[in-house]
Amino acid sequence: MLKLRRKRIKSKKQKAKLMHSYYVRTGFYLFVWKNLKKAFLPIIGIVLAIFLFNKYVYNINDGLHHFTETFSRLTILIAFFVSETLLGLIPPEIFIAWSKKTGDPILNLALLATLSYSGGLISYFLGKAALKIIAIKKYLEVKMAENLKNTRKWGGILVLVGAVLPLPFSIACFAAGMIKYPFKSVILFGLFRFARFAIYAWAIFKVVD
Repeated sequence: MLKLRRKRIKSKKQKAKLMHSYYVRTGFYLFVWKNLKKAFLPIIGIVLAIFLFNKYVYNINDGLHHFTETFSRLTILIAFFVSETLLGLIPPEIFIAWSKKTGDPILNLALLATLSYSGGLISYFLGKAALKIIAIKKYLEVKMAENLKNTRKWGGILVLVGAVLPLPFSIACFAAGMIKYPFKSVILFGLFRFARFAIYAWAIFKVVD
């Protein structure tokens, strides 16, 4: 029994080393590092811009209050869901700030994260469906060439990166659908989307009263 356990541990270590070697060889770590550097400044920039705009230009809290009163919660959540399904058209930070001004910010933040996650999963099936329409398939294969290439190389790890970093999560899921990457893995790696919303909310909630 002990020998079998040691054998399994050794096998896992060897597999991890092979994966590490593969990611180094294919440039995955460099890709993540570049995107982290790209992501860091925008995150700081967004929080700083919100703070300065709120202090010197216009009270964002008043704007968000007006936004909350003008549109119903259902309308806002539907608009967000459509955006997160169709390639992340609207920055989710706007909706995260909105959630802070609602009567139950944690609940609404959880709803936003769930809708974003669900939108990505639907994008996966849209990617699969796009393969059936030849004209769209050819167009997307050119338009999303880099995304498809990276997804073929790194699979679910790229979905994880899309879930965590400020990159359109739905695009990563769409590309995964186009190459018919296993849906179960997309479900698993996509769960990191919730961590992304929690981290962003922590920063934005400090700015929005």
